[in-house]
Amino acid sequence: MRRPGLVASDVDGTLLDPLERVSARTARTVQRVVASGTPFVLVTGRPPRWVPTVVAGLGVAGVVVCANGAVLYDAAADRVLHSHVIEALDLHDVVRELRHELPGCAFAVERATDGAHDRPHEQFLAESAFRRVWPGSGVRGAGVDELTGRPAIKLLVLHEHLTSAELAEAAGAVVGDRMQLTYSTSAGLVELSATGVDKATGLAAVAAELGVDQADVIAFGDMPNDAPMLSWAGHGVAMRNAHPAALAVADEVTASNAEDGVAELLARWW
Repeated sequence: MRRPGLVASDVDGTLLDPLERVSARTARTVQRVVASGTPFVLVTGRPPRWVPTVVAGLGVAGVVVCANGAVLYDAAADRVLHSHVIEALDLHDVVRELRHELPGCAFAVERATDGAHDRPHEQFLAESAFRRVWPGSGVRGAGVDELTGRPAIKLLVLHEHLTSAELAEAAGAVVGDRMQLTYSTSAGLVELSATGVDKATGLAAVAAELGVDQADVIAFGDMPNDAPMLSWAGHGVAMRNAHPAALAVADEVTASNAEDGVAELLARWW
């Protein structure tokens, strides 16, 4: 493709190295992209509260697509611009049905606030059984009524005896088209958003706001939650370490995240 008009990148397993750090080479490359006037957009499953450390490592801040497309977040201003929520009634019904059909599930929710640092105690709620995913996080256990009593940007479902792929298949049969289901790890965790919300819709909204054509967007990713974005972008790039679902839809494969694959490919233009 010709020099991209917008660069979009997933974070974990893509932009960050295996120790979840921004390498010096990657930071320099992203800074050159931005200095050239080309927008650089992070597109991540992370909620806004997990974005500031990445932005600090990059040394540049802009609009970030968070929570698999459910939130548009201005990292420079620490301000949520827009969010798509799962309504409380839908949360309640899906949690009740999944618990009945798939014994062993534990649940958590991410909620939208005005910024990454706004009301941190309200942003993430999890059942006690779920908290092993984030050991030492200090998040208090919440009951199911509290989890599902208000709208959320993301519902997370954990099963200790299933892989994420197995859980996605089983949970998908229960949820149907009521929510968008995906996953970004193999550790028995799946993520659900409002119907029709994914990384592609979030990135498309940013590109439209910036006046960049779909054909001029290059996007990088590595997991099933990146597949819609890689398919939508004019040029989708999977990492060498990517899940088969991402590799299957990519136009090209670059080096792994341990080898600065994003920076290596962007060196064609910057």
